[in-house]
Amino acid sequence: MPLPLEDYAFIGDLHTGALVGRDGSIDWLCLPRFDSGACFAALLGEPENGRWLLAPAGDGYRATRRYRGDTLVLETEFQGPDGVVRVVDCMPVRQRHPDVVRRVEGVSGRVRMRCELRPRFDYGHVVPWIRRDGDRLYAVAGPDTLAVDADVPLDVHDETVVAEFEVNAGDRVGLRMAWTGPRQDRVAGPDRTALDSTEQWWRDWSADCSYQGPYRDQVVRSLITLKALTYAPSGGIVAALTTSLPEKLGGVRNWDYRYCWIRDATYTLLVLMEAGYTQAAKAWREWLLRALAGRPEQMQIMYGIDGERRLTELQVDWLSGYQGASPVRIGNAASGQFQLDVYGELMDALHQARCSGLQPSDDAWQVQRVLLDFLESHWQDPDDGIWEVRGDRRDFTHSKVMAWVAVDRAIKATEHFGLDGPADRWRALRQEIFDEVCEKGYDRERQTFTRYYGSKSLDAATLLIAPVGFLPAHDERVKGTVAAIERELLRDGFVQRYSQDDTRQVDGLPPGEGAFLACTYWLADNYLLLGRVDDAKGTFERLLGLANDVGLLSEEYDVHARRQVGNFPQALSHLQLVSTAFGLRSGTGPTGRRAQTGRSDDSG
Repeated sequence: MPLPLEDYAFIGDLHTGALVGRDGSIDWLCLPRFDSGACFAALLGEPENGRWLLAPAGDGYRATRRYRGDTLVLETEFQGPDGVVRVVDCMPVRQRHPDVVRRVEGVSGRVRMRCELRPRFDYGHVVPWIRRDGDRLYAVAGPDTLAVDADVPLDVHDETVVAEFEVNAGDRVGLRMAWTGPRQDRVAGPDRTALDSTEQWWRDWSADCSYQGPYRDQVVRSLITLKALTYAPSGGIVAALTTSLPEKLGGVRNWDYRYCWIRDATYTLLVLMEAGYTQAAKAWREWLLRALAGRPEQMQIMYGIDGERRLTELQVDWLSGYQGASPVRIGNAASGQFQLDVYGELMDALHQARCSGLQPSDDAWQVQRVLLDFLESHWQDPDDGIWEVRGDRRDFTHSKVMAWVAVDRAIKATEHFGLDGPADRWRALRQEIFDEVCEKGYDRERQTFTRYYGSKSLDAATLLIAPVGFLPAHDERVKGTVAAIERELLRDGFVQRYSQDDTRQVDGLPPGEGAFLACTYWLADNYLLLGRVDDAKGTFERLLGLANDVGLLSEEYDVHARRQVGNFPQALSHLQLVSTAFGLRSGTGPTGRRAQTGRSDDSG
């Protein structure tokens, strides 16, 4: 059975990534890209669905692990009755072929090691033919070829590459697996300097981080994770490394997150620019503009890592799911949803870029103008909302707030940067949206904004009302919303996304999920804006306590099972960690938002 998510670490090469278990097993790896078929899919099934185990052969070993400083090079140390051995894992930053490098280092005593490399292409479905060519083994099936090299003899049993060997103190044994496609160049021999050069590359990258404060280690680890979730050829950042890790253990809320969401653009740009990574922010913005090319009504909420639009959702019936949670899904049907909030996120992202001196091309403003023309005619339409419900469309309050943000940022583009546009007409539209949200999305009796017009349900996304500048934090309506969320959505100090009373009716899915980590960061941001610094710090540090031993966070947290749930590692959780850390350092709240996006006097 796959391990708890807390027991996995992440390595990657800026094209794809792998999850390495505390037991020494790589249980998830898609090659050659994040969204490719997995050659190791044991995470969503059984060892027979593919994995690479490298660990002591005997029992009684205890594992501890760490990353080598501010890098993505992982060390797992096994201590047991016969001695101590260290396994060092990395994926060198991609040059030509993706590869995984593993090195066994003897620390003390004499330890017998076992290697079991079980390649299974197409998410554990295709069993390759394994053949020998000298000291190298090849696993071949269709378009996929894996070349396996090692400093020890390799055998093949039951379509599995195996080896057993002993290491003494001071010994080093290297193993390496590389992928190549059809008609590509032959994989070169192992690079003996790959581990050291990979470690140096990450140290150099991490050294550019501008954050200096009490949470530097956590901020840098989160930024490294975000960098590793970046597809270097396009600049796109995937929401998570995985697909179908359940939001409720044993449940059906299992989605494919190996794509790029528009709404993450604002948080990503803010965080990367604030942390000093201007080039990475520029690459992400350029990915964004390329993905948006086309008619405004064709704008999607998410795209593939190269900007692909067709993300057809399928169910993989040969995988049992993570610890039995099925179905396993490939692709994401939410890519076809209509979500108003992405217009606001997009306009805000490009506004933030301008405010930070990251000027887009002249065409960017023309794209924004066209999108705003579309929004002007469609902002009153019901939508599927930020949480991508699979029930009927509704007038979600957060969606309308973000439509307001889109118009507000367009007005600011004309006011602050002299860009051309019908500012007077947009001001009237901004006021119209503002008035409707305050009339229809606010429950005066309960003194809170609600999930959708006319409902009694709450939505943690309304915690963004103050950070995006729709209302100031000290407005009674904002304070009332924060208080209502504290009463009704807070569970053991963590925030659920929305009320569960009408979940099946609205979502089209059965109720039940973990607390959403990003929402809990949003609560901390509101505490900061309200001057409740101790509450903000306490909430932030409670979230830090959920990270596993190597600093990684998933999407959600199951407060009953006390386990991380949802796809892993989750970009949005790490983005919000960095944003809130910067806010705590400045004492003013979400990164840069308050000064740059506060509402205008005529906004209501």
